[in-house]
Amino acid sequence: MRTATISSKIIQKEYQSAEAYKSLRTNIQFCGGDKKVLVFTSCTPNEGKSSITMNLACSMAAAGKRVLLIDADLRKSVIWGKVTVKEETKGLSHYLSRQAPLKEVICGTNVKNMYLILPGPVPPNPAELLGNALFESMLDTLRDIYDYIFIDSPPLGSVIDSAIIAGKCDGSVLVVESGAISRRFVLTVKRQLEKAGCPILGVVLNKVNLQKQGYYGKYYGKYYGKYYGETR
Repeated sequence: MRTATISSKIIQKEYQSAEAYKSLRTNIQFCGGDKKVLVFTSCTPNEGKSSITMNLACSMAAAGKRVLLIDADLRKSVIWGKVTVKEETKGLSHYLSRQAPLKEVICGTNVKNMYLILPGPVPPNPAELLGNALFESMLDTLRDIYDYIFIDSPPLGSVIDSAIIAGKCDGSVLVVESGAISRRFVLTVKRQLEKAGCPILGVVLNKVNLQKQGYYGKYYGKYYGKYYGETR
């Protein structure tokens, strides 16, 4: 099996960030054992969705869960920039276009218990590939192998791909950048996920400025990692 090396910036998080991902991990686990295949999306690009998905996958793997991260952004992958693969690697678009078997598109990683499917070359018909029966049957096969399958998908406010993927998943997580996205836009994306028939497990508010969250947010945002992080 080929191996993808995940950037050390992803793996070595500061104490405060690591605790936030542990909390998110716990919340996901308490959603129930039937929520194994989860899609992550956002309203627009650059809200931090891919970083959150990858960090959460690493955190879940660190807890002893066998995790597969699928980069299903076949149009403009962000995860590609966060990993290094020395060997020639085939990706999701190769599999969905029947150019490679499933075993050839799954990579191991330098994180124990974590595996990865990269997107592959940009196809001319991303939505059609993701909507075909082969994608759904792939997920059915992988359910029996991994404890969790996290799917990083394109922003739903930009293209329909995430809604197509969501219809084949057990749950969805919406990443929203604090102070950047209007309530109306978030509700529009929420309705699109609901139309896909995929339960929304929750919203992750990203890029929150703790210095502006009042006394307690300011105090802990500045000092929590300093006084507690050094002992871990």
